[in-house]
Amino acid sequence: MDLHGAFHVYDTTLRDGAQQEGLNLSVADKLSIARQLDGLGVGFIEGGWPGANPKDTEFFRVAKTDLDLKNAKLAAFGATRRAGVKAADDPLVAALRDSGASVVTLVAKSHDRHVELALRTTLEENLAMIRDTVTHLREEGQSVFLDAEHFFDGYRANRDYALEVLRTAYDAGAEVIALCDTNGGMLPGWVADVVHDVRENAQVRVGIHCHNDTGCAVANTLAAVDAGATHVQGTINGYGERTGNADLVAVVANLELKLDKRVLPQGLLGEATRIAHAVAEVTNFPPASRQPYVGSSAFTHKAGLHASAIKVDPDLYQHMDPAGVGNDMRLLVSDMAGRASIELKGRELGFDLSGDRELVTRITERVKVLENRGYTFEAADASFELLLVEEVEGVRPSYFDVESWRVITETRPGDDAISEATVKLRADGVRYVQTGEGNGPVNALDHALREAIGQAYPGVSKFELIDYKVRILDQGHGTDAITRVLIETTDGESSWVTVGVGANVIEASWGALVDGLTFGLRRQGA
Repeated sequence: MDLHGAFHVYDTTLRDGAQQEGLNLSVADKLSIARQLDGLGVGFIEGGWPGANPKDTEFFRVAKTDLDLKNAKLAAFGATRRAGVKAADDPLVAALRDSGASVVTLVAKSHDRHVELALRTTLEENLAMIRDTVTHLREEGQSVFLDAEHFFDGYRANRDYALEVLRTAYDAGAEVIALCDTNGGMLPGWVADVVHDVRENAQVRVGIHCHNDTGCAVANTLAAVDAGATHVQGTINGYGERTGNADLVAVVANLELKLDKRVLPQGLLGEATRIAHAVAEVTNFPPASRQPYVGSSAFTHKAGLHASAIKVDPDLYQHMDPAGVGNDMRLLVSDMAGRASIELKGRELGFDLSGDRELVTRITERVKVLENRGYTFEAADASFELLLVEEVEGVRPSYFDVESWRVITETRPGDDAISEATVKLRADGVRYVQTGEGNGPVNALDHALREAIGQAYPGVSKFELIDYKVRILDQGHGTDAITRVLIETTDGESSWVTVGVGANVIEASWGALVDGLTFGLRRQGA
């Protein structure tokens, strides 16, 4: 991408996003995320701060040979030289120079109080630090962007000095000046006013870098673009310290889909959902279901009224076609479901129910009765599909008949508690008796059940329980309350969720386990 192109999309997940509480990225993680970001088509990927910490230094060293970017340029982040030291002699500037990155993004103070109190130097020396560092890196052949830290607060405190910082950097050769709402306290109208003033009085190419402390990071970024900014910074999934940075996917989706600005290579926005979720897997932060555009709930409908309208035209209750960002519409089945919800969900699962009003009514009423007893099908598509098959075909899918099961938990002096389960069942005409051990009763039952069934259906060896949730439904009853269990199972390629309900948490778990294996075997075509 041309550094002088009409618009820049700049990702800072690997540096600013990595400052999020609880987010710890290895060098391998950073390389993996960088490849995903490149697949989204961002123009610049800020890899970290070489020289400031060993992990980032190592990332840039490895990236020289192991990171083959197709769309993005790698940017190294760092600070201007120290006061009283020449840029050519500053070791941190040398680390930027030696990083191998074609672009360097320098952070510089633009708030007079920060210069005097944090840097402990004069306003004039701060300008010299900016000028000297930008000039040195440009002479070394690198392109330079400048992050004007705390710019909006500095603008309010001393407008003339804040603007002089921008002019100094631009005159020295910085190609973009990103105005940073470092404390995240701005609102869209305020951002727009300041960007207008900067463009009229500083004559620099303006970028924008927003934090989300007012919940306005995306809106503030869009306001800056509307006022003339042509460089946007953000992070995938809105990662970042405190409340995070501007969610870059929401920014680019709004620019392309709502404002008709082409800011990514053609067709790559359709990869946004996949990439956002893939990065979430690497960071080990579960994807936010309610995240705009790419969240699993972003195009999900629950109320029967919505489903009735969507049956006529999906756009009646959606602001766009979810395929534009690689997402999909989902229909939830719940006690709020009407016949239209059941028909649409059936169609989603491959069943045409439109010609059988009596069947649809029967399924709808059964769902409402079961949900009144504590089941939830909006979060357990697999259990609903088994119910649907049972109603449509007149028999519930079954690959084994359970004779009995039991589980005991014991403790031994000096050891942790251990559970042992015994399962007796018939599968494919053969009776199996199998025991299993686990660190808890559900874990032991899961092992015993899969070992028993696996002798008849070896494909279950691929199945693995990956999530387990318990909810007490009538809390006033204390330990004898009705319990709901949701279990997520995977075969290594996809996953599905099943539900069980019972007065005993083990009984509820058993129901969800049996449904999970039954659904998986049906999917395999056992």
